[in-house]
Amino acid sequence: MAGQEYPFSAFNFLVSLTVRDAPAGLDLADPLCDAAFSECDGLEMTMEPKTVKEGGNNTQVIHLAGPVTYGNLTLKRGMTSSLDLWKWFNAAAGNWRVDHPVQRGLLAGAEIILRDAARTPVLRYALYDCLPIKLKAGPLNAKDGVIAVEELQLAYSYFTIEPVPGG
Repeated sequence: MAGQEYPFSAFNFLVSLTVRDAPAGLDLADPLCDAAFSECDGLEMTMEPKTVKEGGNNTQVIHLAGPVTYGNLTLKRGMTSSLDLWKWFNAAAGNWRVDHPVQRGLLAGAEIILRDAARTPVLRYALYDCLPIKLKAGPLNAKDGVIAVEELQLAYSYFTIEPVPGG
């Protein structure tokens, strides 16, 4: 069928985190992480509608657009010897005041690229003002014999989604 659209596979994605204005003493990689995650969850936005009851009209209510809130992004990957995520989290936690000039420099940008079955990039999510809020090492258990997986959770201000040109 010509023009038929197929859904994208959930396993075919790339993630990149970049801390653009990190203080020089942190010695973070640029990008901080690039395409190394096996799981990505939390790309969501929710609008809380405002409900207005019109006087004299007892059979209807009016719904108006309300404030939008965004979820937290959870990323999981196999743990490696790279400590960049841990350095970034510790630096952000040590300079928590929002008005602190170093704090603004520790916010990251994230880019998530969704690819089609031919591995061609088709959609781009851009997340802004990402702040690490949770970093968890995987459980260490000698009897299981599985890969150690670390989990990073990010709060973000907002995100955009757009098609990738040529995708």
